[in-house]
Amino acid sequence: MIETKKIIEAAERHLEGSDMFVVECTSTPGNEIELTIDSDTSVGIDACAELSRAVEAQFDRDEEDFSLTVMSAGIGSELKSLRQYRKLAGKSAEVLLTSGVKILAKLEEVTDEGITLSYEEKQAVEGKKKKQLVKVTRSYPFDQIKYTKEWLDFK
Repeated sequence: MIETKKIIEAAERHLEGSDMFVVECTSTPGNEIELTIDSDTSVGIDACAELSRAVEAQFDRDEEDFSLTVMSAGIGSELKSLRQYRKLAGKSAEVLLTSGVKILAKLEEVTDEGITLSYEEKQAVEGKKKKQLVKVTRSYPFDQIKYTKEWLDFK
């Protein structure tokens, strides 16, 4: 069985000097390998095909029989790396906390420790009977986040 670490190393060598980067690599016991890449701009199908050919050329098919699928991290897929979080800064995100609370917010800031979100929340305001929508800005460490996805609002 081919190690995903070797696939990642071969992919990173090929992507060096570009704005693309490896997000994740998974492998099944049947040697079906999925390599997910992303970019600071965009990833086209030609880039995926070129990377697939470059990685496959690094391995001997007679020695290891494997199936390689190279794909881009699509909109709506969970963010896996700090670089993906930084790319999403200033945009809308869906964040699920480990407590089960889902937040739709603007991703304001990304640090090595966590993220800062701004969103509207209903809160009791002094002098008002009903709760009012108030804009809040809160920081969440990565260990409190189950997942983060880019959120597209079609309104």
